[in-house]
Amino acid sequence: MSPSNDSSARHLQMPGAGATLEQWLAYLESIHPSEIDLGLDRVLLVLRRLFRRNPSARIITVGGTNGKGSAVAALEQLLIRAGRSTGAYTSPHLQHYNERVRINGTNVTDEMLVGAFERVEAARGNTTLTYFEFGTLAAFVLFEQAGVEDWVLEVGLGGRLDAVNVLDPDLAIITSVDIDHVSFLGDNREVIGFEKAGILRPGINAIYADINPPASVLQQVSAQKVLLERPGETYQLVLSGDDGRAAGGFTLRQDRYGDEVRIPDTGLPVHSLAAAVVAIRQLEPGLALSSIERILAELTLPGRYEVLKLSPRVIADVGHNPHAAAWLADRIARQRKPAGRVIAVYAALADKDVEGVARAMSRVVDQWHLAGLAVPRGLGCRELAARLADIVGEASPELSSSVGEGLEQALAEAAKDDLVIVFGSFHTVAQARDALGI
Repeated sequence: MSPSNDSSARHLQMPGAGATLEQWLAYLESIHPSEIDLGLDRVLLVLRRLFRRNPSARIITVGGTNGKGSAVAALEQLLIRAGRSTGAYTSPHLQHYNERVRINGTNVTDEMLVGAFERVEAARGNTTLTYFEFGTLAAFVLFEQAGVEDWVLEVGLGGRLDAVNVLDPDLAIITSVDIDHVSFLGDNREVIGFEKAGILRPGINAIYADINPPASVLQQVSAQKVLLERPGETYQLVLSGDDGRAAGGFTLRQDRYGDEVRIPDTGLPVHSLAAAVVAIRQLEPGLALSSIERILAELTLPGRYEVLKLSPRVIADVGHNPHAAAWLADRIARQRKPAGRVIAVYAALADKDVEGVARAMSRVVDQWHLAGLAVPRGLGCRELAARLADIVGEASPELSSSVGEGLEQALAEAAKDDLVIVFGSFHTVAQARDALGI
């Protein structure tokens, strides 16, 4: 989840010897006047103090509006299966900061993070870093110390000016481009696409995972002579049922290989999984198709269409923008039971397009529970209800002060065939998991 610092945050003293991870995270929140401050100059300066030369590892950068976490998780596991030592850096986290940094599929320890924070602190001098920038450099330190061969790095926000972009990738994946973070990235896909395409480098291989990329992305691909893979052009995704096979998944076809890869329907975005397959076949062409398919079949990711309870069925999803909500609504429409209702528990941050999210979900939701989020930038339940009055008013939404309370009320009214969907933010999903003791 995001840190809580703002322009009024108090600058804390640097933690001393024996300080805990929690003390360090509180310190990181205090040392820069704003939570988000896009730009590479400060990060690059500290990076050069930390490393005398660029990392010798293979760098894979994953950007995009939605689906980044799924692409990272899939590619991470595929690289590990191929015998490569692999580091994965993602954000935000659900419940524990350690989730952001994994080495060979395992979260790093508190002690490892504290040691890396100490190195970044010593290197930065008088240069201020945001919480995200500090953590990004710490992840690089940990991967370098461990001698990790492949670094799979998820962009935090945008691409061109994101801290992750201080490293030149050997391969880049852009999962999708849609409207989010308007105040930082712009209010249309072309402008946002230009920011996302900032992770590209001249002559590298890249994958655009979704259909219909913005012209701004394709212009950057052409200008930098990037070798781009994309669905409908260099590979095909076909519903398995459309080619005579059993329904319930997809088939990935790449003419250059003359074979097919089965991508099961696991609840993760198929375009992101397909991009990971296209990537692994470039990076590790010797990995057997059976191994690829086995990894995809077993892959799960907390907070991404995650089943939290079976009866009644409770699913949690971190989707927080209209593009993600449309994907979620499509999936619910395919999976809901004919006799069952869909009961939504929705909580969100104030700077999100909650109207667009609710509009996308309204076609599948029968009953709304609007919950408050007691976090920085969180919306109270009454504020959320006021913003959604014209969209969910006819459904007579129930109001709850917290996600846990809203989930409790939803479960109390749910029949066995009903589906309870909890969504809207990483904070929302984290609080739902806490409420259920997960």
